Amino acid sequence: MNENITIREAQSEVHAWITKYGVRYFSELTNMAILTEEVGEVARIIARKYGDQSTKNNESDNNLADELADVLWVIICLANQTGVDLTEAFMKNMEKKTERDQLRHFNNDKLFA
Repeated sequence: MNENITIREAQSEVHAWITKYGVRYFSELTNMAILTEEVGEVARIIARKYGDQSTKNNESDNNLADELADVLWVIICLANQTGVDLTEAFMKNMEKKTERDQLRHFNNDKLFA
């Protein structure tokens, strides 16, 4: 697989994998529950590594990159099964954020403290 994959190519790769190995997509509701679970795993790692929470005795070293990739995987699944082109959606979202927020953060004194 190409190391420099586009979002559109990632959507295609996930679909090909699901078709070949996954039989079919889980339902949208199941994937939403899985996404919530995966985000929770990312939150646990962040809380312990960068936050104030201590690691439990039975916890092994967690891989943030792998957990973030799990989140991305499920987001791509949800996009594929609901007909969302993530490349197009991302570009529109960037335009929206730029138009709405181009000066907003520069006017936030809390960011310069």
